[in-house]
Amino acid sequence: MMKKLFPLFLVMMLLAACGNDEEESAASENDTHIVIASQSEPLTSMVEVAAEVIEEPYTMELLPVNDNIQYNEATFNDEVDGSLSQHELYMEGFNEEAGADLVAIQPAYISNVGFYSPVYDSIDEIEAGAEVAIPSDPPNEARALLILDSAGLITLDEDTGIDAAVSDIVENPKDLQFTPVDLFNLTAAYEDGVELVFEHPNLIANIGLYPKDAILLEDEDEKRFAFQLVTREGKADSPKMQAAKRALASQEVYDLLMEEAEHEMFTPAFEPGQPAE
Repeated sequence: MMKKLFPLFLVMMLLAACGNDEEESAASENDTHIVIASQSEPLTSMVEVAAEVIEEPYTMELLPVNDNIQYNEATFNDEVDGSLSQHELYMEGFNEEAGADLVAIQPAYISNVGFYSPVYDSIDEIEAGAEVAIPSDPPNEARALLILDSAGLITLDEDTGIDAAVSDIVENPKDLQFTPVDLFNLTAAYEDGVELVFEHPNLIANIGLYPKDAILLEDEDEKRFAFQLVTREGKADSPKMQAAKRALASQEVYDLLMEEAEHEMFTPAFEPGQPAE
């Protein structure tokens, strides 16, 4: 009796397995809803506009997050499909620290970052021993220091670049005093009277300041600091993420960025209708 039942049992198991494979394949084909984590303007508005214009059958949803950690962890843990909140260098830092496999697949814009001062009207006025608030995360710390180096306020070791840190300063003629501050608390540092503060335009705009008010701005060609659509490596070429790329590179999203042109806050990092290859 067992000899007759055993082959039948195997057949039933094989049929069940085939059925599960078909169900998983169908679920994959029907996976048309895209969730993108983001924080702060204009990134969140970019996702919302992209959601309005994304091609059928795809739909897109914004998941707002509150800090600089959630969006990467959510993407890496497959809780969302991707994020629009960081430049590639910051993403690479997370990959190294977390052993993650995130990739940047579509540039969005470059923030016209710079240094602001509640005390000085130009860099020529900066006094010896002035306090300088810079971001506490390594990629943005390097970005801030490179701006100061380009302006001649400090000199970095010639072997440093996008990994520059305060320890790499070889000349500091004004004896600037550097204070690391969380990126989202830098505007508060300005309000507290810190003499020189690095900040992103969308954050400093909360207190009515714009790049025109900065006493020192980054060079315009820093495309390596463009904010990017980020996803996991295995999802990068999926139909849904390719649809997300096209939506974020749409004319409508481009027009949204250009609305801020009067304040020169952002420089689009894509041509409308031309997603990254």
